[in-house]
Amino acid sequence: MPWTLNDYPSSMKNLDEATKKKAIDIANSMIDEGYEEGRAIPIATEQAKEWHQNASQDEIEEYKKRGRPTQRSEEGKKYENNPERLEEAEEVVAHEDGWAVQSSNADRASDVFENKDDAIKRAREIAKNKGTSLTIYKQDGSIQETYSYEDN
Repeated sequence: MPWTLNDYPSSMKNLDEATKKKAIDIANSMIDEGYEEGRAIPIATEQAKEWHQNASQDEIEEYKKRGRPTQRSEEGKKYENNPERLEEAEEVVAHEDGWAVQSSNADRASDVFENKDDAIKRAREIAKNKGTSLTIYKQDGSIQETYSYEDN
């Protein structure tokens, strides 16, 4: 059953209206993409909070006016067009604690791993689920490899 503003995970109850709506949209999309609910909820909540921190007040107000959250499809099918928050590519970049996985326009990492291969594995999973691309950077900041998962 898709989540709505009237029926959503209890962990989202303390979010403000726009962030909650965004988290519901992201979680519904992630479930459609094959994520388990237990993983989708915390990821969606964190991404919604990050969106809220980075969005202008005009963007937040416009988003709130758009109506109800996007519904998960009952058949579990992938959306024809990815919702805006899922369009950003994933990156693996050097981090003070190892290797970070982050969206291309993110201010902070979604995950940090000691091992680069673990970071690449996680970033690849996210990029595939989002239908975007993955860029892996070397320690010096230059591009090591780029992959596209837009047609998968």
